[in-house]
Amino acid sequence: MPITEILEKNARLYGDDVALVEINPQELEKRHTTWREYSLIEPSKNDSFRSEMTWAEFDRKANRVANLLLTRRVRKGAKVGILLMNCLEWLPIYFGILKSGAMAVPLNFRYTQEEIRYCLDLADVEVLIFGPEFIGRVEDICDRIPKVKALLYVGEDCPSFAESFFQLVSYCSSKAPQIPLQDTDEAAIYFSSGTTGFPKAIVHLHRSLMHSCKVEQAHHHQTREDNFLCIPPLYHTGAKMHWMGSLLSGGRAVLLKGTSPETIIETASAEHCTIVWLLVPWAQDILEKIDSGEIDLSRYDLHQWRLMHIGAQPVPQSLIKHWRDYFPNHQYDTNYGLSESIGPGAVHLGVENIHKVGAIGKPGYGWEAKIVDEDGNVVTESNKVGELCLKGPGVMTCYYNDPEATEDVLKGEWLYTGDMAMTDEDGFIFLVDRKKDVIITGGENLYPVQIEDFIRTNNKVHDVAVIGIADKRLGEIAAAIIELKPGETCTEEEMNEFCYDLPRYKRPRRIIFDEIPRNPTGKIEKPKLREKYNSVGLVAAENQA
Repeated sequence: MPITEILEKNARLYGDDVALVEINPQELEKRHTTWREYSLIEPSKNDSFRSEMTWAEFDRKANRVANLLLTRRVRKGAKVGILLMNCLEWLPIYFGILKSGAMAVPLNFRYTQEEIRYCLDLADVEVLIFGPEFIGRVEDICDRIPKVKALLYVGEDCPSFAESFFQLVSYCSSKAPQIPLQDTDEAAIYFSSGTTGFPKAIVHLHRSLMHSCKVEQAHHHQTREDNFLCIPPLYHTGAKMHWMGSLLSGGRAVLLKGTSPETIIETASAEHCTIVWLLVPWAQDILEKIDSGEIDLSRYDLHQWRLMHIGAQPVPQSLIKHWRDYFPNHQYDTNYGLSESIGPGAVHLGVENIHKVGAIGKPGYGWEAKIVDEDGNVVTESNKVGELCLKGPGVMTCYYNDPEATEDVLKGEWLYTGDMAMTDEDGFIFLVDRKKDVIITGGENLYPVQIEDFIRTNNKVHDVAVIGIADKRLGEIAAAIIELKPGETCTEEEMNEFCYDLPRYKRPRRIIFDEIPRNPTGKIEKPKLREKYNSVGLVAAENQA
């Protein structure tokens, strides 16, 4: 069934129960109120720091959005863009778009004005709903997006080039529009993360969204008593699809507008969160604050926190071992997926397999996986590297308006992920690296993730990325870009000595100390690093000439 029917069911059965809570720590700071003071009082429903929405309100708001779009002649299959920071209105707007029969097109809040224009044009967006953080960027392109027929502004003091979303929607009916929806109808367009070039527009059906609900609940067993702390941006499939488990169970979710270690721990405590999804950098930051004594766990009520899970990238074994030192009773899971496979869960470790930390796991609920060699033959031997392929109800239908790119990754029912992987003797899948990130040095394949995992075991290292840079003799060599923990010092000689425990061919040939750029979903932006340090490699190659 279409995913909108789950929201309507929750509104009928649990209408007065809280569905969503928004926490804005910046508003708390403005009032000079501490978290400890806040946790001891019962905040008002419309507190500027904390606001909430019931399931009935959620559904009514979504209906108003749908009816507003219908008054603007938005028809089934039309595309409606969402350019908002995480907020209480985000998900009702998303579901309102779906209820109207249109396709939701979430946009990355980090996009420049030209990237916004590019994506709006690529996806044939007709209506753009945007927030106050984007006034300047939208104004800059508003006369260069001819396909966009309406700009709807979510906020106070509506700019002159747009219309007030809140004013318009207040006049619309809160009754559900009678738009028939099928599982096979197109529901949404998501954009690829852009770590390998310009974003591609990924088309998903209602069936894909519904499958993500089932996958998440099957993996993490959400009930109505669970409370999911959602931190990553909702425009991305990762955060939203993890929340789908809460939708299916009718459980509460907290949208946190902040990623500091203190804010995450304080919110989990004050809101009694049971499930928290973290990115690797956030988990590392929390551990460092606990190690230093800046976070004292005895001050918080965290007994209800049952599950910590991580996705979006390979997870170092050392990180989870360290986490369990502080949180020995936590269940742990890791999830693998792509926007092309409707986000997380296509492969998952499983809370019962913590002894296999380091693996991404086995095919998730309703999914199949295989590893193929360069000729497309299935790899049957363990520990042999090939490309990971996925098959299941959550695979995209195509890249919108890009048949050539679609043909490159869809082979029949199989999605070729571009990720290199291998299995162990028990059938658990280990991610080795992105196909495009593999470094070929002197004819030998190097997989940066393996080197990065080793370097992360150094207590002075906060983050690391290994890239290939030009070398006249070997073609490329491995360079390790290392970000140290605050206050730590390290020399190239020290790090080279530390790397002596690696096989000789895996040792980085160059050590560079710098910050590691990551996108909002936690993925290292290696194209930026390769562009930045390409000249370093070229100079080195020329010096060898």
